Amino acid sequence: MNTYNNTLTASGSGFGRALADNFLGEAPDWYKLTIILFLFANPLLLYTAGPFLTGWALIAEFIFTLAMALKCYPLQPGGLLAIEAVLLGMTTPEAVYHEVTDSFEVILLLMFMVAGIYFMKNLLLFVFTKILIGVRSKTLLSLLFCSVAAVLSAFLDALTVTAVLITVAVGFYAVYHRVASNRPHHQDDHDHCDDNQVVEYHREDLDQFRAFLRSLIMHGAVGTAIGGVCTLVGEPQNLLIAEKAGWHFVEFFINMAPVTMPALVAGLVTCILVEKTGLCGYGAKLPTAVRDVLLNSAKEQEQKRTTAEVTELWVQGVVAMILVLALAFHVAEVGLIGLLVIVLLTAFNGVVQEARIGHAFEEALPFTALLVVFFAIVAVIHEQHLFSPVTHFVLGLETEHQPGMLFLANGLLSMISDNVFVATVYINEVKAALDAGEITRQHFDQLAVAINSGTNLPSVATPNGQAAFLFLLTSALAPLIRLSYGRMVLMALPYTLILSLVALAAVIYLLP
Repeated sequence: MNTYNNTLTASGSGFGRALADNFLGEAPDWYKLTIILFLFANPLLLYTAGPFLTGWALIAEFIFTLAMALKCYPLQPGGLLAIEAVLLGMTTPEAVYHEVTDSFEVILLLMFMVAGIYFMKNLLLFVFTKILIGVRSKTLLSLLFCSVAAVLSAFLDALTVTAVLITVAVGFYAVYHRVASNRPHHQDDHDHCDDNQVVEYHREDLDQFRAFLRSLIMHGAVGTAIGGVCTLVGEPQNLLIAEKAGWHFVEFFINMAPVTMPALVAGLVTCILVEKTGLCGYGAKLPTAVRDVLLNSAKEQEQKRTTAEVTELWVQGVVAMILVLALAFHVAEVGLIGLLVIVLLTAFNGVVQEARIGHAFEEALPFTALLVVFFAIVAVIHEQHLFSPVTHFVLGLETEHQPGMLFLANGLLSMISDNVFVATVYINEVKAALDAGEITRQHFDQLAVAINSGTNLPSVATPNGQAAFLFLLTSALAPLIRLSYGRMVLMALPYTLILSLVALAAVIYLLP
């Protein structure tokens, strides 16, 4: 009997340890304990302080999960908080469903547009490779990376453009790392993450090459932000704001132009300045030895390209033009245009196996699920009227001060939180004020512009605000080029200051 009891005790103890280890996986123990504390504290706070204060505590907890995204993807801890909010009666499943269906266009965008651009990666890789190999001036190269990323993000998706930049950089890094390690170019099992085999006289060039790639990638990542703010499809929150405002593609671009065009110019000027001055880790040149290796590799790849692969590039180019025209003339909802791109590219390039098509959806669906969790938290905000005091304060200011204040409020919160969540909260509050007759339609348009620019531009300050930045930081490229969280924040600092100041001035003085 004692043996049986001891076995049960040991088994129970082992089960408890396994459950504790499995909870939130590889997240640090202090993080796990913090989430557990949140889950236990919320019912007590609801009972003692009421739903209003508990709602604000829930928002702070959810923002914490977004800010700690590098420790644990926010879907799981944020989802647990959202489930608890429903169980505590702070919102209802019906209210969450209403928020989701009310923003279904954004979900369609993430599901289909991101997947559609996945099948256009070869064309994008071709373009960026040509730029990297063909331009010798580092300043001009940086400017091209920033501007091309901006243009592509205005019509495609910032995450996908960033993914292409990562793929290009990892590919070139692996090519030179193999040479620096004296490994044959045809050897497939070379580990480009291991520097132990790097020959001593190649190490200096390798370190400079890392600095070169860091600066290019950061220019490109910022380019996705300054281009993404310009159009309806550039960022997920843009479509959400456009849907609330009733703006189509061209109308969105025109309404945003008084802010986005000065910001675009300022961003490109900043790119030139930091490269010329070498501020914040920029300015590194491509070593001659590395350039020769990359050029030879690119020529070899060009020679190996088959007729089928060339045809594939032409098809992708034609579909890219169809995409631009379909968006410009708003022939259908953006998500449906993304589905059109998927059908055309897969049909004419022979991608007909389900397994090959499935890979295209892996990048966007985790964020789509997280977006639904956002909407659950937004449902709590609506049900408990949490942002009503904030909205009334802003709308109680002088009319000319309101856009600037909204820009600052959105910008500061987007630096530590996710900009989609921030934009969702504020645009819903402003739309409610319009529906209640508290503001005019013209003033609503001004506030919508302030919200969109405020959530897109200052959020480049940290990886927490921009999904593309977070994607870059958690990618396989970041450790290869020594791109840490702190270094990313430092390199983004010149852009953050200049873009935020220029956009704020434009919101205050240039909006009609």
